[in-house]
Amino acid sequence: MRVVIAPDSFKGSASAREVAQAIADGLKVALPQADFDLVPMADGGEGTVEALVAATNGQVVTKQVTGPLGEPVNAFFGILGDKETAVIEMAAAAGLNLVPPEKRNPLVTTTYGVGELIKAALDLGCKRIIVGIGGSATNDGGAGMAQALGVKLLDENGSTIGFGGGELRKLAKIDISGIDNRLRETEIFVACDVTNPLTGPNGASAIYGPQKGATPEMVKLLDENLRHYAEIIRRDLGVDIENVPGAGAAGGLGAGLMAFCQAKLKRGVELVIRAVGLDERIQEADLVITGEGKIDFQTGFGKVPYGVAQVAKRYNKPVIAIAGQLGEGSEKCRDWGIDACFAIVNKPMSEQEAMANTLVLLKRAAEELGWLLKTLRTFA
Repeated sequence: MRVVIAPDSFKGSASAREVAQAIADGLKVALPQADFDLVPMADGGEGTVEALVAATNGQVVTKQVTGPLGEPVNAFFGILGDKETAVIEMAAAAGLNLVPPEKRNPLVTTTYGVGELIKAALDLGCKRIIVGIGGSATNDGGAGMAQALGVKLLDENGSTIGFGGGELRKLAKIDISGIDNRLRETEIFVACDVTNPLTGPNGASAIYGPQKGATPEMVKLLDENLRHYAEIIRRDLGVDIENVPGAGAAGGLGAGLMAFCQAKLKRGVELVIRAVGLDERIQEADLVITGEGKIDFQTGFGKVPYGVAQVAKRYNKPVIAIAGQLGEGSEKCRDWGIDACFAIVNKPMSEQEAMANTLVLLKRAAEELGWLLKTLRTFA
């Protein structure tokens, strides 16, 4: 019996790799002869680098880059097992977690460090780069990222504009003559699960600016600046990114990656599925087990268990999901391709207690599932 175990992390309590291992350890008690293929998963957000590196026997590379406030920070990215694919979490270089609450100001925060990570991946010979763009502290439209890759963003006097979304109003000309030529031969994919345009009432500034420290007055200014930025990109590069779904992700980094790197926006879980070769691994399986911290109606919007189940159903493989808890809408799991869902909580307990004992509860739930599967096989 071959079992593919492909869960997401249980946010705040266990990584995807730890979850997969706990499930395997539990199943082994009842099914010692089974063959387990552990495939830690992610959807492009936090934990994507760790999941993909673990699933492909890759490596994590650390690098000091320019942080969101212009100060050095220690960041990281992954090189997958094929040695040609890099995976970057933009939050490692420009995440909200890197800015103390009292210093959060999207008028000044920059994505320059993201560009430095991309350049570092190019220096290592990568021909394909996946960029996860959740958790940003920025609203600069990817301008800093572009500058790090050799793009000149100039004001009316021909001087380089500064960092942050507040500087975009000064932009008068874009010069891409010095952009890193290696980008032309590199595939760049953006893991993006939002559909916000760059500007407007549903754009980067209006929807995500406040959580990054923007006041209502700042939101208005930032939106106007991004609109101006889009106009200059349209005029100088011949690329219209303002209303593309997903352009507003990560404070407009999605737009910048499309404009300057010819990046393609994809659902995060789809990129991870491709990167770990999940189709090929599931084809050889008898059973697929997935999971996440909470399975509810949001799971059906394209989270990891949904994505894994969709692959499994292409090959008519049964799918079981294990979750920290089952929320509203989890009863629709059959519609998503998941045949059965189980929660790990086995007695009355608080959420804090459950999170503190996640791995123990996971192993116990998987063990019980293993005994059930063994019992059912006797009737097959």
